[in-house]
Amino acid sequence: MSGTTAFVISAFSRHSTVGAILPSSSRLADAMARAAVGAQHLIELGAGTGAITAALCRRHPGVPILAVELEAELAQYLRERFPMIEVRAAAAHVVLCEPQRGSAAAVLVSSLPFRSLPPRLRSRSSVAIERFLIERPASRLVQYTYLPWEPFRLRFAESLRWRRLESVWRNVPPAWVWELSSSNPESGAANCR
Repeated sequence: MSGTTAFVISAFSRHSTVGAILPSSSRLADAMARAAVGAQHLIELGAGTGAITAALCRRHPGVPILAVELEAELAQYLRERFPMIEVRAAAAHVVLCEPQRGSAAAVLVSSLPFRSLPPRLRSRSSVAIERFLIERPASRLVQYTYLPWEPFRLRFAESLRWRRLESVWRNVPPAWVWELSSSNPESGAANCR
C-alpha cells in the first residue's frame, strides 16, 4: 500500500486524529525541515506516512530522529519506510513525558492536528509540549497550521512565545509554519504529571 493510500484511509477512518485529507506537500515538508535547522535531536510528532520525515532525513543527515505516530498501522509503515530511525506507536504526550535520551537542543517537529484532536488529547499534547520546552530552554517546537493563527493557546505564556515563520501557499490546504520557543532561555522547570 502506498503512503498516500494509507494516509487517506486513516484520514477518513480516524478524522479526529488525522487533520488533513492528503499528506503534507513536499513544499510544506521542506519548510518544516528548514525550520528545524540546528537540531541535535529531532522528535517528530504525528509523523503520519512520513512526508515530513523524509524531508527531515534529507536535510538533517546524521541527526537522531524519533518519529511518534499514534496510529499503529501508520507507525508500522514508517518503520518499514525509514528503518534508520526510531519509530514509536504512542501518543505524543506519553513520549514527551518520558526521560529523553536526546540532547538539550531537541527540535520537536509536529504535524499534530490541534484543531481537530479530541479535547482531552489536545490538552495533554499541548501541555506536554509546553513542559518539554520549559524544561529544555534550548529546544523548540516547529508546528504547522491550516489557519493563520497560533496552533494552540499557551498555558505557560509567560515562559514561551509563538513566532510565525513562513506561509506555504502550494499545499492543500495552504499552511503556516510556526515556532514555539522559550521566551527566557535561562529558565527550565516544569514537571510532567
